[in-house]
Amino acid sequence: MNSPSDRDQRFREMRDAARSFFTTALQNASVASGFARHVHCERGVLRICDDLYDLNSYSRVLVVSIGKAAHTMAAALEAQTGSRLEGIVASSVEPASQIRGFRYFHGGHPTPTAESIRAGEAILKSLRAQDAASLVIFMISGGGSSIVEKPIDDEISLADLIATYKTLVHSGAPIGEINSIRKHLSAVKGGRLAQAACPAQQVSILVSDVPDHTPDALASGPTMPDSTSIYECERIAAKYDLLAQFPPSTANLFRERGLEETPKSDDPAFVRARWWTILSNKIALDEAAAAAKAAGFAVEVDNSCDDWDYDKTADYLLNRLRELRTRQSSGSKSPLCLLSGGEVTVTVRNGGVGGRNQQFALACAEKISGDNITVLSAGTDGIDGNSTAAGAVVDGSTLTRAGGIRALHDALTRFDTNPLFTNLGDAIVTGPSGNNLRDLRILLTY
Repeated sequence: MNSPSDRDQRFREMRDAARSFFTTALQNASVASGFARHVHCERGVLRICDDLYDLNSYSRVLVVSIGKAAHTMAAALEAQTGSRLEGIVASSVEPASQIRGFRYFHGGHPTPTAESIRAGEAILKSLRAQDAASLVIFMISGGGSSIVEKPIDDEISLADLIATYKTLVHSGAPIGEINSIRKHLSAVKGGRLAQAACPAQQVSILVSDVPDHTPDALASGPTMPDSTSIYECERIAAKYDLLAQFPPSTANLFRERGLEETPKSDDPAFVRARWWTILSNKIALDEAAAAAKAAGFAVEVDNSCDDWDYDKTADYLLNRLRELRTRQSSGSKSPLCLLSGGEVTVTVRNGGVGGRNQQFALACAEKISGDNITVLSAGTDGIDGNSTAAGAVVDGSTLTRAGGIRALHDALTRFDTNPLFTNLGDAIVTGPSGNNLRDLRILLTY
């Protein structure tokens, strides 16, 4: 690049390329494409991955679809089976249309609401009405932890439940420890929906927003054996001094040793249960990688910073990208694309508008100022924090275009990144995608 106009044009091209790779990943890792590959119904026989279910052989078939992808999963299943099924759909967004025979609930996210409780109660009631001649098709996606809920103890009011959630989220505990406690406080999490459905035949179709090695973390594992224990819950509560912060109804369950153990792998509820993941963060990464390779980029994937602090992740990934650029031989340099999946963590101290992806992207902007690097970070659900954006894209010109270091630091400190990106035209706005496969980070250089 010679002149400033050439440099600006190259920056725009790289931002467009990053947006294109993200958009392609969203399209090709959609719920519709996942169902097209893994779910098929012909002459009343439903194939889910390697399993076959003759729908005509069951006295009743009940569908329970929960999470951010609940509507799109229900629609995709209906496209395969026709309007022969009935069930319950619970999501945090309103459906574009409703399927005949289904009841709909608009649960809360990231904290439960009264509608979340109503959804949990309705699902439990329907499951308990099934018998050994029934088939229950669970469709689980991220966000289900708060969208569908019912406390294990009726003494825990909705206000107490919300206070408990907020205490856990603000405790500094990682999500795995938070979910350990939430599972044991819930009548629907940690395999308890499977218990309610027993002795029916059960199959779970999973659209995963959790690491591949922890499928029971998806929506807090309502249909899967729970790998956590009461002992772990007590240890975690002590570690973060939670009993002093929980509302009395929750704290008393711990003090009086009133927690009940969640079902484990030897529970009868799982004898006739199967689980299939049809979409995950890896699928989204693979699709982004294919798009980048088709555009002539050399591609590397590095997921080692999953669940790291956003600023630490920025340093790590930018250093990794620069190392890759240095290693390229001068005679065979091609543009580079470094992909990273999973989520970064952000401890919010102020009440601005934004989310973890925009916070990460803006942190990168200072570190790449003047350099020929482009960074995009966005959520596959189309929602980043409390903003209307999925994320943002930055490059070596962002700091200057944003008004300098002071404006950038002010937005970072106040966790108010979305207004800055909106003004620059660099927010990634997709609207709710009807999917949830965690986040994608796309780093480009040449």
